[in-house]
Amino acid sequence: MYKKLIQWSLKEFSHLPWRKKRSLYTTLVSEIMLQQTTVSTVLKHYPDFIKKYPTVKSLAKLSEEEICVAWKGLGYYRRARNLRKAVIEIDKKGKFPKTLEELKEIPGIGDYTASALLAMGKDEEAMAIDANLERVLARIYGIKEKKGPKLHKKIREVVGKDLSSFSAREVNEALMDLGRVYCQARKADCLICPMKSKCVATKKNPLEYPEPLKAKGATKYYELHLARFVVIHQNKVLGVIRDEDKWLSGQVEIPTFILNSEDKDLDQYPRLRKTKIATADGVIKSSITKYRITNSFWVVTKAEFEAISGTSKGYKYFMLDRQKGNFSTTTLKILKKVLGDN
Repeated sequence: MYKKLIQWSLKEFSHLPWRKKRSLYTTLVSEIMLQQTTVSTVLKHYPDFIKKYPTVKSLAKLSEEEICVAWKGLGYYRRARNLRKAVIEIDKKGKFPKTLEELKEIPGIGDYTASALLAMGKDEEAMAIDANLERVLARIYGIKEKKGPKLHKKIREVVGKDLSSFSAREVNEALMDLGRVYCQARKADCLICPMKSKCVATKKNPLEYPEPLKAKGATKYYELHLARFVVIHQNKVLGVIRDEDKWLSGQVEIPTFILNSEDKDLDQYPRLRKTKIATADGVIKSSITKYRITNSFWVVTKAEFEAISGTSKGYKYFMLDRQKGNFSTTTLKILKKVLGDN
């Protein structure tokens, strides 16, 4: 059933660097990188990352800040911290666990990643069901079910026997490629799809599979005005590494305070005690989740910052290396405004 699909996948995508000389370690790294990130973006970062950190042990030696710097450009830094937790535990054990349940006991490894390690890392019979495989297999087999655990269970019940005669690695990779190229969430190119003769949804409306979850109400957006302070001393800038439970956790931000927020419950940043301050040196716009942010920034001395904020406790100086430093995007944009391209 999947022979033609696998042939297409091998012809078109066997060049992807994480598919060459696969190992459990390279599969772990690539699968975590590929979560919520496009193949084109991962292609820009994976080769150098693996070259620099070719083994579990080499990656396990990194501090949290170091792995976040190494992860720069991939976004969603929580994934980098989860990867670090996983390799530290695997390094302690001396090897990767063998079973799905044992893999899921490793910090930072969930059901999907564990299944991917078995299927693609070890080429053992398993299905790494993510949003792509969920959609593609629901369409191929005409499974009418809402997205989620019930659909996953039905897929495993219906599909398992058809996959068992193929390489688990090749069929999982091929289905992922299919979902990325021809069988997308909002578009299905059935006429040129290598599975068109086998697919139930081709004869109907593929976009009806799987059943969508109940539509949520329109997202309410909040206006947020932040004050940010640039304190530079001897080629270093004052900043703080964001806590794990905060936005942009693990990244460095310059001192930031709430000037005004439509969301009165927002506690991502402290509120600025002194509201009467000089006109800002500049303004940039940004957004995150449901917040539209106006970032006003001031270039001040440390003494001026302490007079405005009341303290500099909790902050420290970071080297002004915008290439190697793990600064947040907004911080980098402000630093560029202040320093130019120097």
